[in-house]
Amino acid sequence: MRGGAGEALRRKLLKDFDFHTLLRLPTGIFYSQGVKANVLFFDAAPAGERVATEALWVYDLRTNQKFTLRTRPIRRADLDNFVTCYGPKHARHKREETERFRKFTYEELEKRDKVNLDIFWLRDDSATDPDSLPPPDEIAAEIVVNLEEALEKFRSVAAKLGAEPAE
Repeated sequence: MRGGAGEALRRKLLKDFDFHTLLRLPTGIFYSQGVKANVLFFDAAPAGERVATEALWVYDLRTNQKFTLRTRPIRRADLDNFVTCYGPKHARHKREETERFRKFTYEELEKRDKVNLDIFWLRDDSATDPDSLPPPDEIAAEIVVNLEEALEKFRSVAAKLGAEPAE
């Protein structure tokens, strides 16, 4: 195995299935900030020697999007543009690239280090523009919630280990 289980899985997905679309979701919408999530769209392909994936369409709903688990959760309307770009089930040949929707050939994917599918092309404004950050009170509230959740988990582990609570 060249690059571990992750690379092997990505190669198998591209070779043995028609892996046609990847939706990059904003970080933090299911768990906490920094946790990445993607939705993979693929179809079964007949067994054979040829690679089943000709091209992968990637929709970036992550870059420059401000969603949070509690204060601004993702809504169905936030996916409208993706649904439009995705198009009818059997009309992938009619898809067109947009600012957030790009096509990558199998050959382009194969050349990526370890067939890494964490593909992005949009400039992340938050990395360079401090004005694009959420207000400090929102950041502080998110930190407090995350710390409280972590503390509860640590208390649970300590209780299972029989530790006495600290005064």
